[in-house]
Amino acid sequence: MNEKFIVLAIDGGAASGKSTTAKTLTQAMSLMHVDTGSHYRALCLKLLEKKVSANDERLGKVLGALTLDTEITGNQGRIRLDGKVPDPDELRSDLVNEKVSFFAAQPDVREKLLGYQQSLAEVAESAGFSGLVMEGRDIGSVIYPDAQVKVFLQADERERKKRREAEGQTDAISLRDKMDTTRKNAPLACPDGALVIDTGRHSIDQVVGMVLDLAEKARS
Repeated sequence: MNEKFIVLAIDGGAASGKSTTAKTLTQAMSLMHVDTGSHYRALCLKLLEKKVSANDERLGKVLGALTLDTEITGNQGRIRLDGKVPDPDELRSDLVNEKVSFFAAQPDVREKLLGYQQSLAEVAESAGFSGLVMEGRDIGSVIYPDAQVKVFLQADERERKKRREAEGQTDAISLRDKMDTTRKNAPLACPDGALVIDTGRHSIDQVVGMVLDLAEKARS
């Protein structure tokens, strides 16, 4: 990998500001942006279409038959399942919101995505980007533990609930937090060496500024 190529890992719970921060960084640094939450939503949607539940004994077999690759649109690296990019509106449906954490907690689901997600830095570099910014819940701890920049975003539940409602989303923040932090495989946790930022106390410009400072130091 090119010495100047940089990986930024942005972790945090639901509505902590990951996407807004990552998308702003994408434009500022000519990075490829990957939202791993959409990967779990995409698998959730596909499995629901196939009438497979999170605890279905057919889960591993159905996952094994799926092909994963990437479509790059602008600065966005989007997952393709069996050659098709899922509809963004379907990924945010009430049903997917309700079920996605149950699927994300399954070892077979996480194993299916792990290798694919770890390959995306190479995809970004091959496509000519100066780096990769990846957001999720286990980026700095599992996917890219050696990322040059690791950030953990947080905000109080009231603030995050307000943000979720503004997006028209109805999932319960407290339930998502509990499921994300207590699952056995790759639970949500602050990665070692990550900068912790309370996005409820800082503007997006301030948050992005802090991350840009880290990236600049990492590249120097």
